Amino acid sequence: MRKTRQGISMKKNIHKATCLAFLGTGSDVGKSVLATAMCRVLTDRGVRTAPYKAQNMSNNSGVTPEGLEMGRAQIVQAEACRLAPHVDMNPVLLKPTGETGSQVVVLGEAAGNQQAKEYYASKHDLFSVAKAALDRLRSRYEAVVLEGAGSCAEVNLMAHDFVNLRIAAYADAPAILVADIHKGGVFAQIVGTLACLSRKQQEQIAGFIINRFRGDVRLFDEGVRWLTQRTGKPCFGVIPWFTHIRIEAEDSVVIEQPEQNGADDAGPEAVAVIRLPHISNFTDFDPLDATEGLSLHFLERIQDLSRFAAVILPGTKNTRADMDWLVQTGWAEKIRCYHASGGHVLGVCGGYQMLGENISDPDGLEGEPGEIAGLGLLPVATRLAAPKTTTRARFAWDQIQGAGYEIHMGHTGPTGNRLDMKTGSRPGTPAGGRDWLSVTEQNGRLVSFTDGWISGDGKVRGTYMHGLFDAPRVLEQWLAEIGLPGLTVPDVQGVDARDGQYTELARHFEKHADVDGLMRTMGLDPDGPTEKQK
Repeated sequence: MRKTRQGISMKKNIHKATCLAFLGTGSDVGKSVLATAMCRVLTDRGVRTAPYKAQNMSNNSGVTPEGLEMGRAQIVQAEACRLAPHVDMNPVLLKPTGETGSQVVVLGEAAGNQQAKEYYASKHDLFSVAKAALDRLRSRYEAVVLEGAGSCAEVNLMAHDFVNLRIAAYADAPAILVADIHKGGVFAQIVGTLACLSRKQQEQIAGFIINRFRGDVRLFDEGVRWLTQRTGKPCFGVIPWFTHIRIEAEDSVVIEQPEQNGADDAGPEAVAVIRLPHISNFTDFDPLDATEGLSLHFLERIQDLSRFAAVILPGTKNTRADMDWLVQTGWAEKIRCYHASGGHVLGVCGGYQMLGENISDPDGLEGEPGEIAGLGLLPVATRLAAPKTTTRARFAWDQIQGAGYEIHMGHTGPTGNRLDMKTGSRPGTPAGGRDWLSVTEQNGRLVSFTDGWISGDGKVRGTYMHGLFDAPRVLEQWLAEIGLPGLTVPDVQGVDARDGQYTELARHFEKHADVDGLMRTMGLDPDGPTEKQK
């Protein structure tokens, strides 16, 4: 046995990082959260660990320190590893723009929009990109925690799937099958998944974990025995449901039942987010959800807004399509009436674009070239254009400092006034409002310009800044602006708050999972000295 620099024993002749893959019986079974937990557990035990997902399909993305784009799930996992995120951790990102098309982001840069047929034709090249990224991670770290996507047993997609068993085989990574008992049918989930795999693929599955158990775990002992006997695979844990730990969700499947959280449930201190069809970066509003006394409601079905202190239009991957959806459903008129009666409206990124007078897309970045009218609540206009802006930024709202990030195509500027759509410069200030945020830093460079717009009546605000509310004082200021002063905002937000949650998650995972068994499965000796023990 040899010792790593951190003191964890590893098998001989391993010249690359050892790997472990978390694959699922389906979507939203908890793969991402359990991979995050394992990342923090290994890091806490002194193993230099990195996360990895070959291909992510999500409109919930973020920006690396280099100004490149990747899925937020792997940003979360990088934070759990106490690392800065890097695009090698998520080399391919698909951002759905419709039912059959997606923007393809490769190593952090937009490579264009593709329909499903075109994407499948490019899978070979993308798999090569994914393998090279994994190789680079394995050369820099001692362990890599892989996350799969959806079900690893979609037989009709298996030939093209490089994010599940295929990449696990390339990494020589034992795979842990994650099943969600809360969804029901957990026995069929596990046995059925294995039955859909070839014998060689079945051998890749080292065991299973049952996630989201409610009640006394001991009552499921007989179920575990049946599954281990039937499959011949060990159970590495039954993880109880938790509500005391907040981990950012990977995609919008967690808010896909907005009818259960409507205006009828809203109290006097409530904020509504319109659940757009192509909603992106909804984690912007996690700090609102964490604010004591404030209720956050994602709304899809058109309904009365008068009970809400504010209405938010979030980011979207297809601004024009979602603006058309607002009009067709009646939401557009409902939002205009809400503002006319004194309501506060906030737009973030695509939501900001929709608050303006029009959105033009001369190059057809979101479909056929054309132009669509916006809500007309801000005297601004948007022209969609490449290249994509991806920055980490620092900003100020008056004297209040904050940090966030931008991910958008094109520029927005005031109407009734010349606007250089190429540079986004604003040579003057029109009637009907003013600039909002002062941006002071982008991707580590000092800058000085403004972002966003405030309406003349002060009731409507728009910005491109994701992560706006991660600064507690910014959130307090906005709540005061919408008539909700005095609410208890958590003192710590953003990555500092998330760090504590990763530790809580790791302790929860260690309590209910066979972490030592998982480490042995991936070739690590859990009895070796760790940094803490030294």
